[in-house]
Amino acid sequence: MNILYDERVDGELPRVDKAALLAELQALLPDLDILHRLEDLKPYECDGLSAYRTTPMLVVLPERIEQVEALLKLCYERGVPVVARGAGTGLSGGALPVEQGILLVMARFNKILEVDPAGRFACVQPGVRNLAISQAAAPYELYYAPDPSSQIACSIGGNVAENAGGVHCLKYGLTVHNLLRVEILTVEGERMVLGSEALDSPGFDLLALFTGSEGMLGIVTEVTVKLLPKPQVAKVLLAAFDSVEKAGRAVADIIAAGIIPGGLEMMDNLAIRAAEDFIHAGYPVDAEAILLCELDGVEVDVAEDCERVSEVLKLAGATEVRLARDEAERARFWAGRKNAFPAVGRISADYYCMDGTIPRRELPGVLRGIANLSEEYGLRVANVFHAGDGNMHPLILFDANVEGELERAEALGGKILELCVEVGGSITGEHGVGREKINQMCAQFNADELTLFHAVKAAFDPTGLLNPGKNIPTLHRCAEFGRMHVHGGQLPFPELERF
Repeated sequence: MNILYDERVDGELPRVDKAALLAELQALLPDLDILHRLEDLKPYECDGLSAYRTTPMLVVLPERIEQVEALLKLCYERGVPVVARGAGTGLSGGALPVEQGILLVMARFNKILEVDPAGRFACVQPGVRNLAISQAAAPYELYYAPDPSSQIACSIGGNVAENAGGVHCLKYGLTVHNLLRVEILTVEGERMVLGSEALDSPGFDLLALFTGSEGMLGIVTEVTVKLLPKPQVAKVLLAAFDSVEKAGRAVADIIAAGIIPGGLEMMDNLAIRAAEDFIHAGYPVDAEAILLCELDGVEVDVAEDCERVSEVLKLAGATEVRLARDEAERARFWAGRKNAFPAVGRISADYYCMDGTIPRRELPGVLRGIANLSEEYGLRVANVFHAGDGNMHPLILFDANVEGELERAEALGGKILELCVEVGGSITGEHGVGREKINQMCAQFNADELTLFHAVKAAFDPTGLLNPGKNIPTLHRCAEFGRMHVHGGQLPFPELERF
């Protein structure tokens, strides 16, 4: 009989006797670092989305897989929720702790276990930083392609959990396209291997299913990633436009011309000015929008593609097209883009970073829609896009010290995501759903689809202890959300009772 917990009340997680659980953990794992005092727990109350905060009951920092195994087995037996955390750079509340649960921090698993230049792969622990993989592979003229803007800090385990992308994912794919093999621990503490070092593995593609599951299906303990040869040459074109709509149409024109750039990024005037003031990248601050288009490969092909893209951009209405003079200027162009988020943070007390994906053809219309919503809600929006694959990151500027502004920013963000769904897009591209977008899941998926998602979750985690309350809403939650949101004149889930 479980003596640590009271009965579940009103559907909430059971109450945990913290002192009893702490004593049992210390007895079972005397060498495990466990944080339990309030001042030690506070730094872990949120991830990169600081608008939502919850103080965890306990934080554990294991150094050996055996410690994680034992911890999971105990938590499974005792019914204690577990939330995994890497570097904490996530932007959707995916690593937000639960008050009556354990926060499992995997940051100390930071070893690169193997770099195989012949096989073009690297085997690493989940706490290894994204950029560290490319640094380790650099002596072999290899690199790891997915490059989130937080790559200097984010961990590969978190990248797997969120299926992270980056500015070069248009050509080289997201995390899921650059994985070979992942070792995980199930909620019961059992080891499981997904994928293989071969190009394919037998059975269902559980590796693809697991990637992007946001810590809800298992705990990542080891990752084998693909390494790519460094391109012989890479060139960046910067194009300025006098309207964001023209820049949006230029994106579709480049792809329609049969050219797949290594990266194709867009920034509007507010983001341009913030980045230029911070980085001094050489951006034209009077432009309403700029595109950064990187072309890589062998020198002859890149030179030809630069000429073709330059012509496409001019025909699309670019007021200026500039080729980076050298590697230093190319690096500055990308530094401005990759530092757009902190740059915007310098001009606003707070900002709320959204993440949605739309078809490329809808980019001009969605930009107009965001501008209209910005005016309606009275909040400025700086737009930064992985424009080539339609993944957009509107940054909503607000001041949390002004009463009602946070709530207004959240409402505006929700409307932007629903606009993405209306034009055939998605509520997320690379940041995940987490706690942030759980209501908008109800706008994108119907009852049958959500029921299927819950069935997948139950197959891996039948007791619902891994990262509870994230990613997949209950149908009751959607019914409540649907009461306030009408789409096409019809309420979602009409078969459900309204409360």
